[in-house]
Amino acid sequence: MAKVEQVIYRGAEAEIIKSTYLGRDVVKKHRVPKGYRLPELDKRLRMHRTREEAKLMLEARKAGVSVPIIYDIHLADATITMGYLRGSRVKELIPKLSDDERRSLCYAIGESIARLHNNGLIHGDITTSNMIFVDGRVHFIDFGLGEVNREVEARGVDLHVLMEAFSSAHSMYPDCFNHVFEGYTSVYEGDVMEVKKKIDEIVRRGRYR
Repeated sequence: MAKVEQVIYRGAEAEIIKSTYLGRDVVKKHRVPKGYRLPELDKRLRMHRTREEAKLMLEARKAGVSVPIIYDIHLADATITMGYLRGSRVKELIPKLSDDERRSLCYAIGESIARLHNNGLIHGDITTSNMIFVDGRVHFIDFGLGEVNREVEARGVDLHVLMEAFSSAHSMYPDCFNHVFEGYTSVYEGDVMEVKKKIDEIVRRGRYR
């Protein structure tokens, strides 16, 4: 019987395909070739970015952050096959929660971000669209813009991206980021005020650009 595959999202860099693997429901993240690049350079870039994303996901799991299980990495095809998460995207979930539930969820998000940062991991695109709530835990997806970086600047930018996401997508709940930062503060192992000052600095930069 032929495998049924369905493209469920198509972005600038990759397409997300729902499929099956060894009897399990999975998603494949396939980095698509770019015709404007030299073919050999394009292949090397896609392989490198695929390898780096998979490594970041594995390191995130080691750090205690929930991410999809990786079943297969096909570098030549620039594809990561990972478990399909049957849950709610946090972006859609937030408006459905009570104030207490929302605070608890945001606190847990902050704890997970701190675990990433404690281990030198930067997600690169922390938005509520890139989190899925499954079995009582927030799972982080799409590490395509992530990196290993221990600079306070990178941590501030990571958190500022989420702050902006809350401001644009969840403006009805202005306390969400405060709750995130409470959770972050409870787990972060460095100088949390240094990170807070960096976020404030980034906000000021945006205002006066």
